[in-house]
Amino acid sequence: MKLTESLREYFTFSRKERVGVIVILLLITGVFFLPKASRLFTSASKPVSDTAWMNRVARLEEKPVPGENSQPQRPSRHYSDDNYGNYREASAAGGELFYFDPNTLTDDDWKRLGLREKTAKTILNYVSKGGRFRKPEDLKRIYGLFPDEYERLAPYIRIAGNEEKDITSYPYPPKTTATEPPAQPRYAVVEINTADTTAFISLPGIGSKLASRIINFRDKLGGFYAVEQVKETYGLPDSTFQKIKQYLKAEPSQIRKININTATAEELKTHPYIRWQLAKTIIAYRNEHGHFYQPGDLKKVITVTDEIFKKIEPYLEFTN
Repeated sequence: MKLTESLREYFTFSRKERVGVIVILLLITGVFFLPKASRLFTSASKPVSDTAWMNRVARLEEKPVPGENSQPQRPSRHYSDDNYGNYREASAAGGELFYFDPNTLTDDDWKRLGLREKTAKTILNYVSKGGRFRKPEDLKRIYGLFPDEYERLAPYIRIAGNEEKDITSYPYPPKTTATEPPAQPRYAVVEINTADTTAFISLPGIGSKLASRIINFRDKLGGFYAVEQVKETYGLPDSTFQKIKQYLKAEPSQIRKININTATAEELKTHPYIRWQLAKTIIAYRNEHGHFYQPGDLKKVITVTDEIFKKIEPYLEFTN
């Protein structure tokens, strides 16, 4: 009983003690929450110092004054300020517009179009490493080429092999002041029985080696009586012959002929169209039947077919 009363007396607080406990609890709570409250009130009352984003918004909301010259809009691609400055200078300076193939242009040609030196080198490096522009839109993939530059050049792009495509399908037609592409070069007509190697080399696809072969074949024949004979030259591709055929002409009067009634077998066999076997047959017939008086007599030789006769007749004469 006494123990119970002692405990009750120990845990019983007077009014002043209870007030003290409450004050202590309030102080502890205040110490815990005061720093957070202080930061909250401080940030709310502190003025905003970084207004850069507000300036950007203000610039976006500005509208150009009607009648003023508008500046070209900066491309959306991430270029440095220095590059963009160079781009604006190039745009202001412009460039000469002319029809061009981006696969064949030189450094000077790109600069003539108004491109910066760095961009021109990027394009040339791409082409030198085997890259190829197959359609006008491929040019947009070049790093450093601004969209406005491409739009300015696009109507003038002419890629070899794409002639069938209508480039005028762009949103606007080419300017009439553009320089037209140079006309296809015209080659001088070559008389194949008198031309030297220089004349043949001037033709498309003919180098010094082919020119020499054509002349050697001509000398062995004694001249060409038809342009088609040139394509029989050893090593001459038919595609090359088709290119040069229109620039060739043959003068049959220049042909060197062989007298069929006096020539020996050795002389006949050197001709590319006769050779040794036919030469022996002709000489054997002549020895047995006498001279040939007219071209038709040669057809009496059994080995001389119509095709062979047609090829060798222009090179023979039948005088006694």
